[in-house]
Amino acid sequence: MPGITYVQGDATAPQGKGVKLIVHVCNDLGGWGKGFVLAVSRRWPGPEAAYRSWHRERAGNDFGLGAAQFVQVEPNVWVANVVGQRGIRTGSKGVPVRYEAIDEGLRKVAVRAVELGASVHMPRIGCGLAGGTWSKVEPLVTERLVNRGVDVTVYDYG
Repeated sequence: MPGITYVQGDATAPQGKGVKLIVHVCNDLGGWGKGFVLAVSRRWPGPEAAYRSWHRERAGNDFGLGAAQFVQVEPNVWVANVVGQRGIRTGSKGVPVRYEAIDEGLRKVAVRAVELGASVHMPRIGCGLAGGTWSKVEPLVTERLVNRGVDVTVYDYG
């Protein structure tokens, strides 16, 4: 029975066998420079380059809240750039995280994970710099991924 497994470790070094899909949340401004994305970029240049190009050419593509971009970084490892936060700062409109955008992005991740026969690996998406709470994100992960038969591993770094 699929479920969410919690482990200590680095989500850029996913555990287990088979195809792995690493999911993280990006902002809608084209900014890539703080948080988990730095660990992704240290390991593979492709996801950052793809995200920056996706944002730069957004007039002609689906870039925006709820969108997901899939970048193959190794033969059995993919990274999903999910646009799940508006802006980068907490302000009068609250924290940057947008749960409905994460939900939509995870729906797209589920489709790709099933196509690839992949397990999904992630930090506690939307809960770092984006300002979200795991108690709101975890049910989205369960609904969109676990309930579709996708195994999920959540990594707590440190």
